[in-house]
Amino acid sequence: MKIYKFLIWSTVVAFVACSPDTTGNSKVFNEPKPTSNEVEPFDFSDLDQNLPSFVSIDDTTPDDMKWVKVEKMSDDFNGDVLDDTKWENSFWHYNPPVFMSGDSQNSGVDDGKLWIKATLNERNIQKRWFQTARIHSIEQISFPMYTECSMKAASIAAFNTFWMNNGDSENRDEFDIVENNSNPTQACRDIAQTDPDFLWDTHLFPTQMNSQYFIAKDGVEENRHGNYDTRFLSEGNPNKGKTWDEDYHIVGAWWKDARNVQFYLNGEPAGKITTSQDMNRTLEIIFDLWANEMCNIGGLPDKEDLGDDSINTMRVDWVRTWKLEAK
Repeated sequence: MKIYKFLIWSTVVAFVACSPDTTGNSKVFNEPKPTSNEVEPFDFSDLDQNLPSFVSIDDTTPDDMKWVKVEKMSDDFNGDVLDDTKWENSFWHYNPPVFMSGDSQNSGVDDGKLWIKATLNERNIQKRWFQTARIHSIEQISFPMYTECSMKAASIAAFNTFWMNNGDSENRDEFDIVENNSNPTQACRDIAQTDPDFLWDTHLFPTQMNSQYFIAKDGVEENRHGNYDTRFLSEGNPNKGKTWDEDYHIVGAWWKDARNVQFYLNGEPAGKITTSQDMNRTLEIIFDLWANEMCNIGGLPDKEDLGDDSINTMRVDWVRTWKLEAK
């Protein structure tokens, strides 16, 4: 089923690129230009699983190009263990109290889903009581390419992430497709509402996409944050207005060239970035779940939340990746 887009009105806010600051300071994107495209009502079952989701809604693939699936960076997670020919754990940590673990209680595959669970470990000698996991693709890829996944966030104060990086903090290219916190602490929600200079609207996190990019060359960093929101989706989109822990959302990125990435949410364009330096390294796909006391992350969850399996787990139904090649 082909779902055609047509312009209706101009009220929805999308994040857009700005001229990046190469001083290393992180600032919000410029005020976005209001734009909106509407789609005919559709179900996710209408989308062609063999192609990026947006192709079924508004096919902007160049006429002389085709999408070729990259199997080593795609997975429906239909087995009962993680495919170690495609994925691996990594063990570098964020700031305390996060501890990245390879323990089977913190990540795995079950019921056709990849899952990452945050658990409480107060015996950790470094006081890293937030025990969790990070999953990397073994394969790396560069532009032009597109990747997307269907994911559902945990319902605790934590970042549920889907991103790409080359693994070197001092010399890296990175774009974070989604960093969602569906349940930031009340204190952080309050700060976001009262501080006019606050980086992100934490009180709106449950529906926000929270995307950004980094480029670091010889220790000099370029970084910009952007935003999109499920409330900005078209009226015909089945996930309009839903929180990230309410249902599975399809989120993706079309890395078009060394300076441009177009993001997508549930098949619709969801902001884009344009960098001032080239992003030309090969990158891996990464999923992880983590937390930090800083309110721009959403604050730390209550420790008892980490013992509640009904809320402490992010899940990925599938991930699919394509290269864009000449016909």
